[in-house]
Amino acid sequence: MQPFIKHTGIVAPLDRANVDTDQIIPKQFLKRIERTGFGQFLFYDWRFDDNNQPRQGFILNQKPYDQASVLLARHNFGCGSSREHAPWALMDFGFRAIIAPSFADIFYNNCFKNGLLPITLPEDVVDSLFQKTVEQPGYQITVDLENRLIQDQDGLSVPFTIDEYKRECLLKGLDDIGVTLQHEDKIADYEKRFPAYYHIK
Repeated sequence: MQPFIKHTGIVAPLDRANVDTDQIIPKQFLKRIERTGFGQFLFYDWRFDDNNQPRQGFILNQKPYDQASVLLARHNFGCGSSREHAPWALMDFGFRAIIAPSFADIFYNNCFKNGLLPITLPEDVVDSLFQKTVEQPGYQITVDLENRLIQDQDGLSVPFTIDEYKRECLLKGLDDIGVTLQHEDKIADYEKRFPAYYHIK
């Protein structure tokens, strides 16, 4: 998993609340077994019309937001089903961080397992960031996970809170399996204590 330490990118404003995982990655695209290749289908029903042509009014079909790597959203982002494909699609499109006043719990935890940083900020702060995207098309921020700060070139400096364990895993690029493998030598020693007939060959 790619570590997340500090990232600077364009902010794409998605001014919608209760964005569910079926909108993030519709069910008909869940046939792949790899974690890659889902970005092309991200927000498919919003990005494309019935003829599979890009909807010009959707933010991610407009320059420079087609190159955005920070998503700004409203309350309860990632609600609905628990599909892990949602963070896969966001990551594959190019997003590294999502900022919202609140997230659905399962989606929030799935983000950390895939190297995507979800940041919860007070609603008034999120409002001010939306306003900046209106005033400055192509607005960029820097997300500094080491120091738990969001900054911009205008002097903005907003602290955010994050669970320390999740923060350390992202900084080191560790998913659940990676965390386990940090103790591989201890696991091997433990297994050696079992009789041979317990060992799978």
